[in-house]
Amino acid sequence: MTESGEARSSGGPGETKASGGEPIRVLIVDDHELIRRSLALALAAEPDIEVVGEASDGQEAVGLADRLMPDVVLMDVRMPRQDGIEATKGIKVSVPSTRIIMLTVSDEEEDLFEAIKAGATGYLLKDVQINDVPAAVRGVHEGQSLINPAMAAKLINEFANMSKKEAERPPQLPVPRLTEREMEVLRLVAKGMNNREIAKQLFISENTVKNHVRNILDKLQLHSRMEAVVYAVRERMLEIT
Repeated sequence: MTESGEARSSGGPGETKASGGEPIRVLIVDDHELIRRSLALALAAEPDIEVVGEASDGQEAVGLADRLMPDVVLMDVRMPRQDGIEATKGIKVSVPSTRIIMLTVSDEEEDLFEAIKAGATGYLLKDVQINDVPAAVRGVHEGQSLINPAMAAKLINEFANMSKKEAERPPQLPVPRLTEREMEVLRLVAKGMNNREIAKQLFISENTVKNHVRNILDKLQLHSRMEAVVYAVRERMLEIT
């Protein structure tokens, strides 16, 4: 990593790019240099991914994200000076289109729920196979939520509790109106289903599911599926039991 925190580009002539003709720009944030190096090496081998920077704490990450505008951030949860959850909040304010994947040693319910509420798209356990990281980056860049079924169940319970606690609060107006089909898709997203599973459940194509998700995010002016679920529960558009 250079003194400014930027990493060298991994791109080259003739490389395969992500959608739109450009590589997926990734910022790596972790206070352990060995982990940063391992992630950077794994991603540098991919022709459609470019590591644009590295940071060793949340405060540095917010500053770099504001300057580099990455597409995806790999964010450690626990770091000195500023943790990953606070850094996620800061990045989502300055660069709301950035997708954030939390890196954690365990799926601790409280931390990860707070991360999702802060705007994270999902999480990766640090014992994940390093070869699986590029696919995770591509997935969240394409709009998928990186949450396994076990974590989805935990989130559903938290959403339900949050809905009960806020039952007395009047909804913020105006609340965007979703179609009946969009609400069906959103309910299945809340259950942790991916596009393929939703398509099978509703007897529609995956492309149709993608279009519905895109329309939901456009109407709610949000950038990730889990943000949409949190918003819908908070505004009592979606009831989870």
